Amino acid sequence: MPLKTLFLNPPSFENFDGGAGSRWPATREIESYWYPVWLAYPAGMLEGARLLDAPPHYVSAEETINIAKEYAFLVLYTSTPGFPGDIRLAQKIRDANPKIKICFVGPHVTVLPEKCLQDGAAIDFVVRKEFDYAVKEFAEGMPVENILGVSYRKNGAVAHNADRPQLQDLDSLPHVTDVYHRDLDVRRYNVPFLLNPYVSLYTTRGCPAQCTFCLWPQTTSGHAWRKRSTDDVAAEMAKAKEYWPYVREFFFDDDTFNIQKARTVELCAKLKPLGLTWSCTSRVTTDYETLKAMKESGCRLLIVGYESGDPQILKNIKKGATIDRARQFTKDAHKLGLVIHGDFILGLPGETRETIQNTIAFAKELDVETIQVSVAHAYPGTELFDFAVKNKFMVNGSMVDEGGHQLAHIEYPGLPADEILHSVHQFYDEYYFRPKAVFRILRKSMFNSDDRKRLYKEAKTFLKVRASRNKMFKDKDKVKPAAAPPPQEPVQV
Repeated sequence: MPLKTLFLNPPSFENFDGGAGSRWPATREIESYWYPVWLAYPAGMLEGARLLDAPPHYVSAEETINIAKEYAFLVLYTSTPGFPGDIRLAQKIRDANPKIKICFVGPHVTVLPEKCLQDGAAIDFVVRKEFDYAVKEFAEGMPVENILGVSYRKNGAVAHNADRPQLQDLDSLPHVTDVYHRDLDVRRYNVPFLLNPYVSLYTTRGCPAQCTFCLWPQTTSGHAWRKRSTDDVAAEMAKAKEYWPYVREFFFDDDTFNIQKARTVELCAKLKPLGLTWSCTSRVTTDYETLKAMKESGCRLLIVGYESGDPQILKNIKKGATIDRARQFTKDAHKLGLVIHGDFILGLPGETRETIQNTIAFAKELDVETIQVSVAHAYPGTELFDFAVKNKFMVNGSMVDEGGHQLAHIEYPGLPADEILHSVHQFYDEYYFRPKAVFRILRKSMFNSDDRKRLYKEAKTFLKVRASRNKMFKDKDKVKPAAAPPPQEPVQV
């Protein structure tokens, strides 16, 4: 028998979505949770294992410590904002269960293995990059010295084993939906723009795009695009439909779901007979024919990273897309009846007050159904982090406030970090308080009482966070000496 293993997405800030399925770890303006997909794979490989996703199930730190007493091996997925709290939790687990072995995984320990081991005395070892088979091997008795991808303490120093080659045969992995069905309550998961309840999973790993800010391809999954067979995906979806007949939507949360047209069309042909409603990520480079095949097989919504309305910023971040292509993609998707959730980022290299206004205007021109606006976060291990450190643009020590909400920690000459953060809220106000957007929300709430209750709850949460942030900005303005802003020039990248 392997070591009895607990795979943990830990309790953290209240409503914090920072675990094994979150590319942008933070407490959202509206409470939401992604599935801990990365943890589910190895949790399905070990007999007697359990996946505990504490935040959406409202499992407290005290309850987590008590649960961990029953296990011999803990695998904890950490994040950059959550790491300080996670090592405190790990120490309390160790105090309550001195014999337990503790392993940390995730992008943060991948990039900073030595520092993490130095800061976290309770951590026995960390696994860099993909960790599916490394933790399985340890649970089955292999010494850490022989496990690829592991960093650990040895003779008073930190030893780093050679990297593990990327997993190529994704069909060899267990189906994460089997683990969800065993360990999770899918009704606990909510993402505001997806139908509720929803279930998410991956059909590929890696992303060939070179976006400088994107966390996973640069730290965990890499740029090599690896795919599951369409037969394996279709088989899992048929099973998932039987598991949860009440689930309203399935979400393919790949870094780049539809980057290969032939594979996308082939998969759509196998999903169509299942009669599912599903959604996915998409790049604006996707053509009309591919979008049409997706729509005809049950696709409802696309998450699209537009990022910026400034052409130079798109070049600076190596987005590999243009403003004109984004416009055409949006027209094609809307012509087919596809809903779009648009992602935008403020504070990317080259940002100025003018480019922020251009991006807000661009978003209103596109007029997608919902948006998410984030401040640029420079995670360790990304090209954006190296750029910000090299040019001394990093200003705040933390990416999040005491509640886990995002803080701006990059600023540029003439564009302070607080102004970037304030612009996020200006962006939301200008976008959602337009008559067209208000009418769209009201129309949606009229036809479904469950959606109406959900929208009401989400609106209250959003307005509460908005009011709190506005108060923070006003308080800072009261103590800030009046000064004329310096001339602003775009940052050269």
